[in-house]
Amino acid sequence: MSHTIKKVVILGGGTAGWISAALLKKLLGSAVSIELVESEKIGTIGVGEATIPPIQHLNNVLGINEVEFIRETKATIKLAIKFEHWKTQGHSYYHSFGAVGKSPAFCHFHHLLKRDNQLENDEHLWQYDLNYLCAEAGKFAKINSKDPILDMPYAYHFDAGLYAKFLRKLSEKMGVVRKEGIVEQVKQCNESGFIQALKLKSGQEITGDFFIDCSGIAALLIQKKLNTGYEDWSHWLRCDRAIAVPSERAETTLNYTRSIAHESGWQWSIPLQHRNGNGLVYSSNYCSEDKAMDLLMSNLEGKAIADPKIIKFQTGRRYKQWNKNVVAVGLSSGFLEPLESTSIHLIQSAVVRLVHLFPHHGVNDTLVTEYNKQSAVEYDQIKDFLILHYHVNQRENSDFWRDMRNMDIPDSLRHKIEIFKENGRLFRDQNDLFLENSWLQVMIGQGIVPRDYHPLANNMSLAQLQATLKKIKEIKQEPMSKLPSHDDFLKHIMKI
Repeated sequence: MSHTIKKVVILGGGTAGWISAALLKKLLGSAVSIELVESEKIGTIGVGEATIPPIQHLNNVLGINEVEFIRETKATIKLAIKFEHWKTQGHSYYHSFGAVGKSPAFCHFHHLLKRDNQLENDEHLWQYDLNYLCAEAGKFAKINSKDPILDMPYAYHFDAGLYAKFLRKLSEKMGVVRKEGIVEQVKQCNESGFIQALKLKSGQEITGDFFIDCSGIAALLIQKKLNTGYEDWSHWLRCDRAIAVPSERAETTLNYTRSIAHESGWQWSIPLQHRNGNGLVYSSNYCSEDKAMDLLMSNLEGKAIADPKIIKFQTGRRYKQWNKNVVAVGLSSGFLEPLESTSIHLIQSAVVRLVHLFPHHGVNDTLVTEYNKQSAVEYDQIKDFLILHYHVNQRENSDFWRDMRNMDIPDSLRHKIEIFKENGRLFRDQNDLFLENSWLQVMIGQGIVPRDYHPLANNMSLAQLQATLKKIKEIKQEPMSKLPSHDDFLKHIMKI
């Protein structure tokens, strides 16, 4: 079907809808008009409160002032995720956004530690990571240094509902039209199967040339109307339920997300300025809803301030995230549990991908095929990284964890694990969201210690190696005495 795309209709608000609206309007400008249909009567899941560093790029593109953003969304800083009890009961490690140490050419830093026998004690790895040091000390401020060894990448925890409102205000200012209403009927062209209009319960029809489905798990356009189909990954990622509940904020605001393994899943704890976000992700095949509810409510750090919400999901993705003249963004496109805070990033990358491949002169198979190929690769790579956390565990206290350890895993992941076990080599797949440092921290944190190291680590004497390691550690430690606490940083932001 070929005709110029002049009007884009977005079905659904929330984080997915308003990121889509804001980015498309900002980048495509007057080339298209954008109308967003949502209803105050339909709630959003709104549990995506933890992010990863690329959100800074999104905010920068949208021209968002960081101080205003932190104030408006009740945001806090996120330097890492702390994984508690994932390897064994009582053990913890961090997956930080920072880079460990300083790598010589063609040889990752951890090979130097392996040669010095420091990887045998996994706590040593993180002593060379500034993000970890600040997370443990509860400190944060931007470090003004041109030395990349002192880079401290960060993301945010924020209230997803407030972020959506913030983006709505921004979008409407740029010319996005919001329509309140519930969709009663979706009109489709008999010949092409393309969506033509959304008929609201009020009787009004919203016509468009191109549609973005941000209707969440309901997937009203991509699935209910177009019957696109779904690739089920629950044989690898077996959790299928989440219970979410906010609680009173903690006295000290952590600058990292907590991920706490339990008998049949894991619990998140996300610190915001005005409250804490909490939830339990679990498998209904291993744990009853009543037991899961008791487990979560008895493990809150503060008093619950709302009723818990139960969310049912199936991990996986649509066979096509772009079908005919519909692109699915957010939960309508698939579901990956929030273990590595990828939900909001997947929204961001989906819209950026659409901008790159936007069908100005009409939808064609070439654009659709490329979009779906890139989307599938992105989902597959994140899926492998999530499976890694579950599969490489040494927990012995439940069938859930034993089954996860003994299950078949994708060949792509098995290859990555085996090559790292053999000689510590890490190779980032093209466009993988997670860099080598992320794979390194989770593998070491979960107890995989390579048998050998890269021969380039032998290019200096043992004395020179130890002096180099000592110097790097000192450089990483040096800013610590000057940094304010995370809470003092937030107080300063609120006063600016």
